Amino acid sequence: MGTTDAETTDAETTDAEYAHPRLAALYDVLDPDRSDLDAYVAMAEEFGARRVLDIGCGTGVLALRLTGRGVDVVGVDPAAASLDVARAKPGAERVRWIHGDASSLPPLQVDLVTMTANVAQQITAPDAWRETLRAAREALRPGGRLIFETRVPARRAWKNWTREASHRVTRVPGTGAVESWVEVTAVDGPLVSYHWTYVFEADGQVMTSDSTLCFRERAEVETELGAQGYVVDEVRDAPDRPGREYVFVARRPGGRERPMSA
Repeated sequence: MGTTDAETTDAETTDAEYAHPRLAALYDVLDPDRSDLDAYVAMAEEFGARRVLDIGCGTGVLALRLTGRGVDVVGVDPAAASLDVARAKPGAERVRWIHGDASSLPPLQVDLVTMTANVAQQITAPDAWRETLRAAREALRPGGRLIFETRVPARRAWKNWTREASHRVTRVPGTGAVESWVEVTAVDGPLVSYHWTYVFEADGQVMTSDSTLCFRERAEVETELGAQGYVVDEVRDAPDRPGREYVFVARRPGGRERPMSA
């Protein structure tokens, strides 16, 4: 049976869409297409990963896909409400869930560390970004890899984050209709802030969530990875967003390379 660590990062510092129980319960319903994770599952197989650390695991979609393939997974996330959703899913007992951020990790030796979707970009403070990369490296066995994605800044993805482009009404079983949309609130250099609004038809409650992403240039990311002791093996294109995202494959030097799967 998996274990749960209780040492925490204050959930109030986490975006409400992940940290508030009512919104966390909607996350998978409002974002049902997780084909973006197919590339991570394929890379775990490609690199022969048997032990994986998923930083920012959220509601556990990738962690549970990997455990279903016999991989030993540790999932860490600062949002307790998202972890509660993850723990309630079938097979969740096979994952070790940790409430916290990368600095909360116990000693680990994994083959692969992942940060999917917006996780890397949501770590906006330079010190926190460096600490996350250091913690991931410490968790990796020599020769293990860190893989994560980040949007290409020049593509200016946030130009489409408008109410007109994002507004929708979703019928949620047991909850009723939920109206939602996103709007950009500020662009300050590499930092883009945005505001989600959710309206629950059943009781009229309006909830909001504010987030900020850091759009780092490729060279900046590669330089920081090198400074934290990684070798950047390659930068791939994201299959689900070709030309719009970088997928970094970085390795902790040393040790014996595990053969790639055929």
